[in-house]
Amino acid sequence: MNKGDLVEKLAQDCKMTKTAAEQALNSVFKTITNAVATGDKVALIGFGTFSVSERAAREGRNPKTGEVIQIAAGKAVKFKAGKILAGAVK
Repeated sequence: MNKGDLVEKLAQDCKMTKTAAEQALNSVFKTITNAVATGDKVALIGFGTFSVSERAAREGRNPKTGEVIQIAAGKAVKFKAGKILAGAVK
């Protein structure tokens, strides 16, 4: 399922136009993105939790040359599936 399919399903389920459904979906994505970008955790009970994870600096290897390189510290977005979502795929 891609974003277009999701918009179509949302429009059908909520009895709204595809344009309104796309605006609603974009608003949800934007809100989650802005919250995570500021370091907040977004918890959707039963679905899952979006959060930011700190990664420490570390050594790595260039796979082409085998040379040891330094990988800078950084941040990454994490998603942990909730109980309902995880149970749906069993």
